[in-house]
Amino acid sequence: MDKLRGMFAFVIWDKVEKSFFGARDHFGIKPFYYAVEEQGLYVASEKKAILKMVQDRQLDQIALQNYLTFQYVPGSETMHQSIKELLPGHFMTKKLNETVKITRYWQADFSPINKSEDFFTKEIRTSLWDSVEKHMRSDVTVGSFLSGGIDSSIIVAMAREFNPKLKTLSVGFERDGYNEINLAEETAEELKVENFSHTITVEEFMAEFPRFVWHMDDPLADPAAMPQFFLSALARKHVKVALSGEGADELFGGYGIYNEPHALRMFNLTGKYTNQAIHQLAQLMPDGVKGKSFLIRGTVPLEHRYVGNAKIFDEREKKNLLAKYNANHSFQNVTESIYQQTIGYHPVDRMQLIDINTWLSGDLLLNADRTTMAHSLELRTPFLDKEVFNVAREIPAHLRLAHGMTKYILRKSVEGIVPENVIYRKKLGFPVPIRHWLKDEMYDWALTIIRESQTEHLLNKRYIEDLLINHRLGKVDYSRKIWTALTFMVWHRIYVEESQEFLTEPLRFSV
Repeated sequence: MDKLRGMFAFVIWDKVEKSFFGARDHFGIKPFYYAVEEQGLYVASEKKAILKMVQDRQLDQIALQNYLTFQYVPGSETMHQSIKELLPGHFMTKKLNETVKITRYWQADFSPINKSEDFFTKEIRTSLWDSVEKHMRSDVTVGSFLSGGIDSSIIVAMAREFNPKLKTLSVGFERDGYNEINLAEETAEELKVENFSHTITVEEFMAEFPRFVWHMDDPLADPAAMPQFFLSALARKHVKVALSGEGADELFGGYGIYNEPHALRMFNLTGKYTNQAIHQLAQLMPDGVKGKSFLIRGTVPLEHRYVGNAKIFDEREKKNLLAKYNANHSFQNVTESIYQQTIGYHPVDRMQLIDINTWLSGDLLLNADRTTMAHSLELRTPFLDKEVFNVAREIPAHLRLAHGMTKYILRKSVEGIVPENVIYRKKLGFPVPIRHWLKDEMYDWALTIIRESQTEHLLNKRYIEDLLINHRLGKVDYSRKIWTALTFMVWHRIYVEESQEFLTEPLRFSV
């Protein structure tokens, strides 16, 4: 396994030894599902294939409880008890009449070294050039996704050196403030590459949402996942392989939340009992009051507050929402082992390792694989190369976050390769206007989903409906919580209620 590099999920059957071997790549770029029943071992790249064969189709209540926190099902669990995911960096073996054995062959870790900025910029450039060159190898047309941000711009700037006729793809929304197409077009023009774009309407978004949920296999409530579904459809009209920038944020410190340990440093001086008092007072403040979240987060340890890039419902809210809340399980059960392994590490290192081990494979890469495969598009992610990671793991936190910016050393590394105005542009991501839509264009659509959903035995539907009503009144932004519940309800309708009539209908959008 040490010699393998890149993305893979494969199985080998040794007919002589009567033994089975299966493995998944280091970061979880490609999926690997399995189930063990009396009839035998089932494996597949899509959960829905196994679901057709297993006898046990019971929902996993703990998986649902975790989903409501993370907006995806973390770890090796899936929403069905009998079906599991092989974790990234693991392989599995099985011989006839023996049980399945799962072994970790690789683990992400940080081990910073004391070297200069110049040393790291050279190392980063060398590893990225090598990775992009290898990811460009193909006997079919290769393109690249392009947003208005730094990560995709780095990939495009390097990829065009191997193919000056590189095609780039971008999407945005009609609403002001949620459209990166102009920025992407400006970047494409500066890099002298062709750009194709599509503006997504709210009508398209609602119409295609059930199909998106079907492709995901398990509910994924990241609003940014849907734009990639449309982006992949656009890309497939022009190329068969696309490059993308997934992994840069997790490896090089690209999320604003990574600045939190520095912002909360004052609470390290106030003492345990003072912090407890502040925390109790903050809990009494109404939702939406400015400063409440800051006080709460500042007065609890990192391992109790940070579970990755998304924390949707807290334990108190889940007690009100879930019909069968398990008080013996909390979100910390998912992240506890990672925090235990990183005691003594810099807080930013610990946060990044949480994201690499949970958010990256459970959300970003699940989305990346499913949305592209839904349109028969092969996606390649040059940042998620173990040789690139071997450089990133040695970079000290003070060079990842410096001078008020994220990914500082990565940005410095590509000076002269990427236009300077792009290098130091504020992070944008895939902004989706659902908080606006749920107050207006999506309100009736969302209300219908809630009321028609047959999930009363699992969720307090009245609680979700009240969130939607209060969100519309503008009291508090509940859009992420509402979207998480809606996604599960649509998933339940497809995979539990088995309503799949939409799959016989043609795609409703043209790109």
